Amino acid sequence: MTSTTTTTTTSTAPRATAAATVNPVLRVPPAAPAEAAAHFSASLAFHADVSDVAAALAEAGPGGDPGFVLVDTRSTESWDQGHIPGALHLPTAQIPQSAGRLLDPAVPVVTYCWGPGCNGATRAALALSLLGHRVKEMLGGFEYWVREGFAYETAEGGERRDPDPLTAPVAADADCGC
Repeated sequence: MTSTTTTTTTSTAPRATAAATVNPVLRVPPAAPAEAAAHFSASLAFHADVSDVAAALAEAGPGGDPGFVLVDTRSTESWDQGHIPGALHLPTAQIPQSAGRLLDPAVPVVTYCWGPGCNGATRAALALSLLGHRVKEMLGGFEYWVREGFAYETAEGGERRDPDPLTAPVAADADCGC
């Protein structure tokens, strides 16, 4: 006579159910770990965030070499309204005729424009890459530079605002932990 044993296990792991397929987050399943690693690695190759750019510029010091050129791609009126200290002003429309005399193709470039709602830095990064430059785009642009409380310059002089608590820690010398 043959005996059959039935074992019942209880798992706390989420089970795939019909309800999970309608979850807006998981409607499209997450990528496999290797695919995710390739994607996020590529993203970091193309982007830098405001805090990392500020840290690199601060470490280099005034007039120092952070290892890249920061390029403001906006108009002269926008530049005068406010720009990052040490940035090179090179509007996107002037890149084809001016980049060759202003930028060394051996030095990486970081582009920025107004903010997340503006793709001017992306267009500038494309134009520069087509000319043979290695380029990253600064996420958040000038808007997030100001919102995170970093100093900026205007046609009238230097300015700084308090950090926006929705974008950066407000305590002096606080680290966001990213």
